Amino acid sequence: MKRIAIGYGISIVIGVLLGLLIGRIRIFEETLGSLISGLQTLPTICWLPLALLWFGLNDKAIIFLVAMGAVLSITIATDAGIKSVPPLYIRAAKTMGARGLNLYFEVILPAALPYIITGMKQGWSFAWRSLMAGELLIVCLGLGHLLMIGRELNDMSQVIAVMIVIIIIGILVDRLFFVKMEKHIRERWGLAKG
Repeated sequence: MKRIAIGYGISIVIGVLLGLLIGRIRIFEETLGSLISGLQTLPTICWLPLALLWFGLNDKAIIFLVAMGAVLSITIATDAGIKSVPPLYIRAAKTMGARGLNLYFEVILPAALPYIITGMKQGWSFAWRSLMAGELLIVCLGLGHLLMIGRELNDMSQVIAVMIVIIIIGILVDRLFFVKMEKHIRERWGLAKG
């Protein structure tokens, strides 16, 4: 869990920052916008050789895979959210004196939050898959490695048990974090059904 927490945390910080830059600054949109979309089509496992060359066979390589698995979807969703903020909100905020970071923290980021949460949710599933792929290929303790041992021992019950644990953890994270965040945002925006 430490590896996914670090890698996913890194991807949230970088993804939101990149999405913000691409969504608001034209030069970043023109240079990085298409590149990010192109990189999103690249399967995460393709980053493995690079991770091994840079970090070796250790946790840092897996953290890199997890971060690369999630950062692009978070970036794309944040970019879409920033571009979807109604210009009226920004004009009204500027009329009321909001400038610089206040404009971003008080208006733009809260208005883009539903998109950012969706990107984080999608990023989580990519990060989780990347973690499993990394643990399958790099020998270290983890569910992916248990899955690989089950395969090597031809132990179908172990393979299925580990798969069930992976699914349960994915569902728990979704229920404990993302469903609550989405519900809170819907309630705050008055979109919750009474």
